[in-house]
Amino acid sequence: MVFGENVTAYGHVPVMIREVMDCLAPGSGDTTVDGTTGLGGHACAIGAVLGPAGRLVCFDRDPEALAAAAANMADLECRCDFVNRSFEDIPSELERLGIAGAKRILFDLGVSSLQLDKPERGFSFMRDGPLDMRMDQSCGVTASDLVNRLTVEELAGIFYELGEERFSLRIAKRIAEKRSEKSITTTGELSLIVTSAKPGRSRIHPATRVFQALRMAVNDELGALSRGLAGAGKALAPGGRLAVLTFHSLEDRLVKRVFGRWRELGVVKLVNAKPLSCGREEAIANRRARSAKLRAVEKI
Repeated sequence: MVFGENVTAYGHVPVMIREVMDCLAPGSGDTTVDGTTGLGGHACAIGAVLGPAGRLVCFDRDPEALAAAAANMADLECRCDFVNRSFEDIPSELERLGIAGAKRILFDLGVSSLQLDKPERGFSFMRDGPLDMRMDQSCGVTASDLVNRLTVEELAGIFYELGEERFSLRIAKRIAEKRSEKSITTTGELSLIVTSAKPGRSRIHPATRVFQALRMAVNDELGALSRGLAGAGKALAPGGRLAVLTFHSLEDRLVKRVFGRWRELGVVKLVNAKPLSCGREEAIANRRARSAKLRAVEKI
């Protein structure tokens, strides 16, 4: 598998590539959907298997990432369609493209390297930039909007429910104090405020859970995932497979619950009885892979 220059330029390493390919098991001539294309790491590997008779439909909410993916995938022999929409829109977009059903569908719920590594996107507390966090910067509220406008109780609820942050109320109160002096507009400002509000030391950066929660709220990630899974279930052809890579417990619990319900209804069977995790070598080489869990089902 060979990845284009733009993938490596942003330090992008597709997570659990071997396990994803084993679970999806794409074949020559298949129609496959990558619901979260990012920079095209997984898509390049899948497309190489599909061959000239195959078709790969690539979705992403981020037009910048999708453009980079298209450049990275330029040498693939399969037909590639690039759709600047959320994976929630898979059924309607496949219908628009004249595709009756997909043989394979992949959701990789990790934030792409392009987003994390560019300060101007505002996703990371490690690089100071505008407090944005939108996957699609052409629409929607920003993280700064939420931080400066929501009540203490609303902020605390987001931090606790989406970030599982136990000091959520304390952090929200500190944010309210600081924003009364001036608006909070950068990732660096928010990171310092959160760090100052949390007592003691932690094995992870003090702002990790708050930034995760804000990103999920800005992009309605759990709502989108729930709707996306429902759509993928409808769009999947009989005998087709859906694989989902999650990166924290809230996502994984949602996927587990949906797959379990489908199994009880007799519409799918599990490809792997338990979620797969990355191997030791990958965990050492790629820190972003350490929290990943892979679940897959096959439509009956």
